[in-house]
Amino acid sequence: MKRRAVLLAAGLALTGCTQPAEKAAPAQPAAQVVSASPAAPAKPVTPKSLKFSGTTLEGAAFDAASLAGKPALLWFWAPWCATCASEAQSIADVQEEYGDRLGILGIAGMGTKKAMNEFVSDFQLQAVPHLNDPAGKIWQRFGIAQQSWYVLIDPDGKILHTGYLDDLQLTEKVRAVTA
Repeated sequence: MKRRAVLLAAGLALTGCTQPAEKAAPAQPAAQVVSASPAAPAKPVTPKSLKFSGTTLEGAAFDAASLAGKPALLWFWAPWCATCASEAQSIADVQEEYGDRLGILGIAGMGTKKAMNEFVSDFQLQAVPHLNDPAGKIWQRFGIAQQSWYVLIDPDGKILHTGYLDDLQLTEKVRAVTA
């Protein structure tokens, strides 16, 4: 016990023998962190209705998630379908008028790739991406049993309409969802 007291006293005495501490420089304001570029906008969450992919008529991979965040119109068509041919101009008009606010995707089935490409070319629908769905997997996913058929999806992924639309109905529904 006596030994601890002596060591403690010696330790305290030695701490008083050190040189005084240098005065610290006044604190500088913290540097402000500046980002060189603005933060990238958050990528929209892909709703279940747009969780599918396919191959375009040109052979490129297409992920429907790219349509997320704005309304989308899916048009199910076949190259030999007379009704589809009569609606082609409406699709072109909707693309021209609303294409900046609406994702439009043609999903072609029940035909050859050559016939599908000829249909797109004949009706000048190149501004709209078209998927080649020869096995009908995307058609089945949406319960499509006939052409010409539409699926209209709101920006949150909710399916607003599934079924046939004439020219006037198509324009009215697209106008409403893009307003």
